[in-house]
Amino acid sequence: MEKFRWAYIGSGSIANSTARDIIKGNHRIVSVYSRNIEKARTFADKFGADALNDFDSAVNREDVDGVYIATPHTSHIEYAVRAMKLGKSVLCEKPVGVSLKEVEVAIGTAKSENIYFCEAMWTWFSDVALTVKKWVHSGEIGEIKDVVINYAFPGILMPKTSRVLTPETAGGALLDIGIYPITYCYNLFGIPDKIHCTGKIKNGIDIAETVILEYNGFKCTLNMSLCRLKENCLIKGSRGTVSLPAFFHMASKAILKNEKGSKTFNGKTDYLTEFTRVAEEIRQGKTESDFIPFEATRECMRIMDECRKQMKLVYPFEIK
Repeated sequence: MEKFRWAYIGSGSIANSTARDIIKGNHRIVSVYSRNIEKARTFADKFGADALNDFDSAVNREDVDGVYIATPHTSHIEYAVRAMKLGKSVLCEKPVGVSLKEVEVAIGTAKSENIYFCEAMWTWFSDVALTVKKWVHSGEIGEIKDVVINYAFPGILMPKTSRVLTPETAGGALLDIGIYPITYCYNLFGIPDKIHCTGKIKNGIDIAETVILEYNGFKCTLNMSLCRLKENCLIKGSRGTVSLPAFFHMASKAILKNEKGSKTFNGKTDYLTEFTRVAEEIRQGKTESDFIPFEATRECMRIMDECRKQMKLVYPFEIK
């Protein structure tokens, strides 16, 4: 089968990370668009693409099978909508937008244009997370009693100009890293009955928060932070546990313990698997991903909107 051909929108760190991974497989990057043409040229030289400073010229080409959007959150919707209206399937970095209102615009455009659109949530293209879901739903650990997920990275050590630390680009812990544990719980248990969020806001962004999602008979406690390095997941049931030493970052192991003993699933959480499965769905003519359906993207953003509301977190561009 011929290589799947991508147009890249954005040439920053995440674009470079995904590109390094996917070119190991049956993928090719044919074009890259960036407002910074010098960065685009550097990226293009590395990965054999054409560097362009005009969006339409990068996307509206016969040799583009799909468009990958890797810009700051605040520009995702603009580029996704433009690409879909040009008839191109889109894989858009998470979060798709900064609010449910923006997510609805993207999903609405995908439906009206009858074109594939998917949030790039690599966790749920991975067999590691899919195996955890199978274990939990098949009753391997009995009734769920408690869930704790910790996820943090030292974002405060990044340059002050980083989009992660900038209110104007919707930086902060919730949208950058909180989306992962929130999506993890949603994909396992669905919409919670209640949402509680407490956080710490500094310089216009949330640098840490604890989100508690209450379900019938148990709760998920999610601790997210830009200040500390910690990552793990523990799901306790009436008959056993499922644990992941790393539930997100290159997660390669899930451990099941119950009365039968212990077993470990080893797999990959990588960009290549994500892009390959997206490419397969696009080639199959799908307009919605089986791995990340529209409802998952929509409801997880609804949860994050509620968290922002409880923290009173408003970005500068939202103030009228």
